[in-house]
Amino acid sequence: MADTSARLALPFLLPGQAQKEFFHNEALARIDMALCAAVEGGPLAAPPTAPVPGQCWIVASGATGAWSGQEDALACWTTAGWRFVAPVPGLMAWNKTAGLHLIWNGNAWSTGEWKASKLIVDEKQIVGPRLAALPSPAGGAVIDAEARAAIDAIRAALKTHGLTD
Repeated sequence: MADTSARLALPFLLPGQAQKEFFHNEALARIDMALCAAVEGGPLAAPPTAPVPGQCWIVASGATGAWSGQEDALACWTTAGWRFVAPVPGLMAWNKTAGLHLIWNGNAWSTGEWKASKLIVDEKQIVGPRLAALPSPAGGAVIDAEARAAIDAIRAALKTHGLTD
Protein backbone atom coordinates (compact mmCIF):
# COMPACT_ATOMS: atom_id res chain seq x y z
CA MET A 1 0.00 0.00 0.00
CA ALA A 2 1.24 3.49 -0.83
CA ASP A 3 1.93 5.99 1.93
CA THR A 4 0.13 8.81 0.07
CA SER A 5 -2.87 9.27 -2.19
CA ALA A 6 -2.29 9.12 -5.94
CA ARG A 7 -3.55 12.58 -6.93
CA LEU A 8 -2.71 15.09 -4.19
CA ALA A 9 -0.14 13.04 -2.22
CA LEU A 10 -2.25 13.18 0.95
CA PRO A 11 -0.65 11.11 3.70
CA PHE A 12 -2.48 7.92 4.62
CA LEU A 13 -2.82 6.57 8.12
CA LEU A 14 -1.04 3.23 8.29
CA PRO A 15 -1.46 0.31 10.69
CA GLY A 16 0.84 0.62 13.69
CA GLN A 17 1.78 4.17 12.78
CA ALA A 18 2.83 6.43 15.65
CA GLN A 19 1.51 9.98 15.90
CA LYS A 20 -1.42 9.37 13.55
CA GLU A 21 -2.77 12.82 14.36
CA PHE A 22 0.27 14.40 12.67
CA PHE A 23 -0.46 12.62 9.38
CA HIS A 24 -4.20 13.24 9.66
CA ASN A 25 -3.65 16.96 10.32
CA GLU A 26 -1.20 17.20 7.41
CA ALA A 27 -3.81 15.66 5.09
CA LEU A 28 -6.44 18.12 6.36
CA ALA A 29 -4.09 21.08 5.77
CA ARG A 30 -3.43 19.97 2.19
CA ILE A 31 -7.14 19.37 1.53
CA ASP A 32 -7.82 22.87 2.89
CA MET A 33 -5.36 24.25 0.32
CA ALA A 34 -6.56 22.31 -2.73
CA LEU A 35 -10.31 22.04 -2.20
CA CYS A 36 -11.92 25.21 -3.59
CA ALA A 37 -8.44 26.73 -3.85
CA ALA A 38 -8.09 30.49 -3.93
CA VAL A 39 -4.84 32.37 -4.56
CA GLU A 40 -4.01 35.94 -3.70
CA GLY A 41 -2.59 36.69 -7.15
CA GLY A 42 0.49 35.89 -9.12
CA PRO A 43 1.97 33.48 -10.02
CA LEU A 44 4.99 34.63 -8.02
CA ALA A 45 8.61 33.44 -8.14
CA ALA A 46 9.50 34.62 -4.63
CA PRO A 47 7.50 34.05 -1.45
CA PRO A 48 5.79 37.16 -0.04
CA THR A 49 7.47 38.65 2.99
CA ALA A 50 4.49 38.82 5.36
CA PRO A 51 1.94 36.15 4.47
CA VAL A 52 -1.08 35.47 6.67
CA PRO A 53 -2.04 31.88 7.52
CA GLY A 54 -4.40 30.58 4.85
CA GLN A 55 -3.08 32.78 2.05
CA CYS A 56 -2.01 30.88 -1.06
CA TRP A 57 -0.16 31.61 -4.28
CA ILE A 58 0.87 29.72 -7.40
CA VAL A 59 4.62 29.33 -7.64
CA ALA A 60 6.05 30.73 -10.89
CA SER A 61 8.99 29.30 -12.81
CA GLY A 62 12.38 30.36 -11.50
CA ALA A 63 11.15 30.11 -7.91
CA THR A 64 13.52 31.27 -5.19
CA GLY A 65 13.90 30.94 -1.45
CA ALA A 66 11.49 28.63 0.35
CA TRP A 67 9.67 28.10 -2.97
CA SER A 68 12.73 26.82 -4.86
CA GLY A 69 11.90 23.62 -6.75
CA GLN A 70 8.13 24.07 -6.30
CA GLU A 71 7.31 25.60 -9.71
CA ASP A 72 3.58 25.51 -10.63
CA ALA A 73 2.58 24.24 -7.16
CA LEU A 74 0.03 25.84 -4.87
CA ALA A 75 1.96 27.38 -1.99
CA CYS A 76 0.02 28.11 1.17
CA TRP A 77 1.28 29.78 4.32
CA THR A 78 0.29 27.98 7.52
CA THR A 79 1.21 28.42 11.17
CA ALA A 80 3.82 25.71 10.55
CA GLY A 81 5.32 27.44 7.47
CA TRP A 82 4.90 26.84 3.74
CA ARG A 83 2.98 23.82 2.47
CA PHE A 84 2.79 22.87 -1.19
CA VAL A 85 0.37 20.91 -3.36
CA ALA A 86 1.61 19.87 -6.79
CA PRO A 87 -1.10 20.53 -9.39
CA VAL A 88 -2.91 17.70 -11.16
CA PRO A 89 -4.82 18.17 -14.43
CA GLY A 90 -8.16 19.82 -13.73
CA LEU A 91 -7.10 21.50 -10.46
CA MET A 92 -8.74 24.93 -10.26
CA ALA A 93 -7.91 27.96 -8.19
CA TRP A 94 -9.71 31.28 -7.93
CA ASN A 95 -7.38 34.25 -8.49
CA LYS A 96 -8.69 36.83 -6.02
CA THR A 97 -6.84 39.74 -7.63
CA ALA A 98 -7.87 39.04 -11.22
CA GLY A 99 -11.32 37.69 -10.39
CA LEU A 100 -10.74 34.72 -12.70
CA HIS A 101 -10.36 30.97 -12.40
CA LEU A 102 -7.00 29.37 -13.07
CA ILE A 103 -7.00 25.79 -14.32
CA TRP A 104 -4.00 23.44 -14.45
CA ASN A 105 -4.09 21.63 -17.82
CA GLY A 106 -1.15 19.33 -17.10
CA ASN A 107 1.45 21.71 -18.53
CA ALA A 108 0.51 25.22 -17.43
CA TRP A 109 -2.05 27.29 -15.56
CA SER A 110 -4.62 28.83 -17.91
CA THR A 111 -6.07 32.15 -16.80
CA GLY A 112 -9.73 32.90 -17.31
CA GLU A 113 -10.20 30.28 -20.03
CA TRP A 114 -12.96 27.71 -20.01
CA LYS A 115 -12.97 24.92 -22.54
CA ALA A 116 -16.38 23.59 -23.47
CA SER A 117 -18.15 21.96 -26.38
CA LYS A 118 -21.15 24.26 -25.94
CA LEU A 119 -22.70 26.84 -23.63
CA ILE A 120 -26.23 26.24 -22.37
CA VAL A 121 -28.29 28.88 -20.55
CA ASP A 122 -31.80 28.12 -19.28
CA GLU A 123 -31.77 24.80 -21.16
CA LYS A 124 -31.03 26.55 -24.48
CA GLN A 125 -27.77 26.23 -26.36
CA ILE A 126 -26.29 29.71 -26.70
CA VAL A 127 -22.91 28.88 -28.21
CA GLY A 128 -21.88 25.67 -29.93
CA PRO A 129 -18.98 24.49 -32.05
CA ARG A 130 -17.31 27.11 -34.21
CA LEU A 131 -18.82 27.47 -37.67
CA ALA A 132 -17.12 28.12 -40.99
CA ALA A 133 -16.47 31.68 -42.09
CA LEU A 134 -19.39 33.61 -43.54
CA PRO A 135 -18.83 34.92 -47.07
CA SER A 136 -18.81 38.65 -47.67
CA PRO A 137 -21.80 39.81 -49.72
CA ALA A 138 -21.01 40.12 -53.41
CA GLY A 139 -22.73 40.14 -56.79
CA GLY A 140 -26.11 41.42 -57.79
CA ALA A 141 -27.03 44.00 -60.35
CA VAL A 142 -27.85 46.69 -57.78
CA ILE A 143 -25.38 47.30 -54.99
CA ASP A 144 -26.90 48.29 -51.69
CA ALA A 145 -23.92 49.71 -49.81
CA GLU A 146 -25.79 50.04 -46.49
CA ALA A 147 -26.97 46.41 -46.53
CA ARG A 148 -23.49 45.16 -47.37
CA ALA A 149 -21.98 47.31 -44.62
CA ALA A 150 -24.50 45.93 -42.10
CA ILE A 151 -23.79 42.34 -43.14
CA ASP A 152 -20.03 42.95 -42.92
CA ALA A 153 -20.52 44.42 -39.42
CA ILE A 154 -22.41 41.28 -38.36
CA ARG A 155 -19.67 39.08 -39.84
CA ALA A 156 -17.00 41.08 -37.97
CA ALA A 157 -18.91 40.80 -34.68
CA LEU A 158 -19.31 37.04 -35.06
CA LYS A 159 -15.59 36.70 -35.84
CA THR A 160 -14.61 38.94 -32.91
CA HIS A 161 -16.63 36.76 -30.54
CA GLY A 162 -14.99 33.64 -31.97
CA LEU A 163 -18.20 32.24 -33.37
CA THR A 164 -16.92 32.03 -36.99
CA ASP A 165 -13.57 32.18 -38.76
